[in-house]
Amino acid sequence: MELFLGGLFVFALRLTDVTLGTLRILMTVRGRKWLARLIGFVEVTIFVAAISQVVRNVGNVWNVLGYASGFAIGTMVGMTLEERLALGYTVVRIISSGLGVELGESVRRAGFGVTQVSGRGMREAVDIREIVVRRADLPAVLQIVNQVDNKAFVTVEETRRVYRGWRSGK
Repeated sequence: MELFLGGLFVFALRLTDVTLGTLRILMTVRGRKWLARLIGFVEVTIFVAAISQVVRNVGNVWNVLGYASGFAIGTMVGMTLEERLALGYTVVRIISSGLGVELGESVRRAGFGVTQVSGRGMREAVDIREIVVRRADLPAVLQIVNQVDNKAFVTVEETRRVYRGWRSGK
């Protein structure tokens, strides 16, 4: 029983440090240097505790399984947490054949800023709409796009930072 509990402890440590690692990378990409450093410090401290448990008792298969499964589940938990936090901003680019005006007005009515551009696609004139939104607001914008023009070509890009411009107060 003691061997199993040791493996469970290693699992919990590894789950925590890998989850923190995912968040640290997110903060680094978003330019949040101090928060990334702090998370990294805690992450590595937990990692050292986990790996020392495994190395000290390498013959305990539960430690090895706890280490490996903690890594796998920690990766999944970190990714899920990152999606739920939805930190930062994203750029939504919509290319529509004929419904660009309606798209722009619908998105504006929902409280988002829209930049309009006219363009030429492969076969015809197109309307291009660019919207910078908080990642948390992305589902609402995509729902509007699908309601107005479910055939529109949509791309979504992560942004590192946003300076100035109009942003919703949501």
